[in-house]
Amino acid sequence: MKNLIELRFDNRFARLGDTFSTAIQPQPLEAPRLVVASPAAMALLDLAPDTLENPLFTDLCSGHWLWPAAEPRAMVYSGHQFGIYNPRLGDGRGLLLGEVVNQAGQHWDLHLKGAGLTPYSRMGDGRAVLRSSIREFLASEHLHAMGIPTSRALCVTSSSTPVWRERQEPGAMLMRLASSHVRFGHFEYFFYTRQHEALKTLLDHVLAQHYPQSLEQSQPYAAFFREVLERTAEMIAYWQAYGFCHGVMNTDNMSILGITFDFGPYAFLDDFDVNFICNHSDDTGRYSFDNQVPIAHWNLSALAQALTPFVDKDNLLKTLGLFLPIYRAAWLDLMRRRLGFTRADENDQALIQQLYKLMQGSAVDYTRFFRELGDSTAPEAVRRLREDFVDLAGFDAWSERYRQRVEHEGGSQGERRTRMHAVNPKYILRNYLAQQAIEAAEQDNYAPVRELHAVLSRPFDEQPGMERYAERPPEWGKHLEISCSS
Repeated sequence: MKNLIELRFDNRFARLGDTFSTAIQPQPLEAPRLVVASPAAMALLDLAPDTLENPLFTDLCSGHWLWPAAEPRAMVYSGHQFGIYNPRLGDGRGLLLGEVVNQAGQHWDLHLKGAGLTPYSRMGDGRAVLRSSIREFLASEHLHAMGIPTSRALCVTSSSTPVWRERQEPGAMLMRLASSHVRFGHFEYFFYTRQHEALKTLLDHVLAQHYPQSLEQSQPYAAFFREVLERTAEMIAYWQAYGFCHGVMNTDNMSILGITFDFGPYAFLDDFDVNFICNHSDDTGRYSFDNQVPIAHWNLSALAQALTPFVDKDNLLKTLGLFLPIYRAAWLDLMRRRLGFTRADENDQALIQQLYKLMQGSAVDYTRFFRELGDSTAPEAVRRLREDFVDLAGFDAWSERYRQRVEHEGGSQGERRTRMHAVNPKYILRNYLAQQAIEAAEQDNYAPVRELHAVLSRPFDEQPGMERYAERPPEWGKHLEISCSS
């Protein structure tokens, strides 16, 4: 394990120069306090958990001190926001401090969110508030624990720095990690500003650092796009299988690595509803739960457009045609596992779609249904779950098909339970749980958010004494309004 000042930096993106980012220093928070940190994320940097006891850790994560080898840069990019192209966005409140190389040779971006004004802040103040920082921290680390591709979060610091949103709130910073913070919007920016040489430089950089296997292909840029598409399709399959709603799938929030990125008004489904909209600002439902699949395809089309100077359009269109088949195969595989199946059956998709149809409008808790489905034998489980459904005759018909499918699988109930509990979480990041932790943190009580983080870091495990985190949400908890500033 390393200490804080021993981290080794290799700032590859910074070396691309001023065309791609602007050098700027973070603006420190006043009287910073460490709210919560992730030991699992710290391990990615070879930092021991007791590093948190060093006051320098809080200073680093609140902008008061920088490693001598860090090179803070605000990245420039553009993107389609709610379908409308914005020609110049960029890191308006975040800074890429540098790239740390761990002992395994992995590069991790250190990105400080809420670090103050940059040339890309537009009308903003460059700050983040405590509630949004806590929400992104919890989501990043929880999704990772669930096995869903995601950026990571190192820690959150609060402060006495006042920040105005709908009200005055404590300013905060989030230190987040990813192998890259390059987005679809980076490529759009250089395409639409007709800086094709810079676009090629960016492409070559991303391929060399993150997609070296594409360089071995006869058409490296085309191979790169296909792999981005495959990764994105598989990520969306996880979102849909586990009921995760991102809420703001603008192209500037889409990672070139195919990981969940830039958390804002996200939510996991409580009651199953394909039309669920988690973003209070999304008046048209563009980013509803059911729309995440076509929107991901739309965003990939926007990326494809930005690659047209270097990849044949017919090739790009052919690759885009692979999105739905790849997504459906990945989603079906995940759902089979959630239902406890080990083998494929040609009727599985119809069985799942029938279940979704029955869930819709029945106020079925999506997470608890799958967890409880594996608790006991299939006949016992469906008999107990039956009372949650409105269409009892329809559910009885589905239950019989499911029971027969489980019987066809064979094996013991113990094996089935172990298999299902390994993929069906008992604990999920519900909005009301995050809200309760946030309200306590705003009163300088950080114990609730730390405990919630610890529970969500083991979502599949039975955790005696923590059962309250697995309870059905109260009615008020299902209707919290979450906006982009949250």
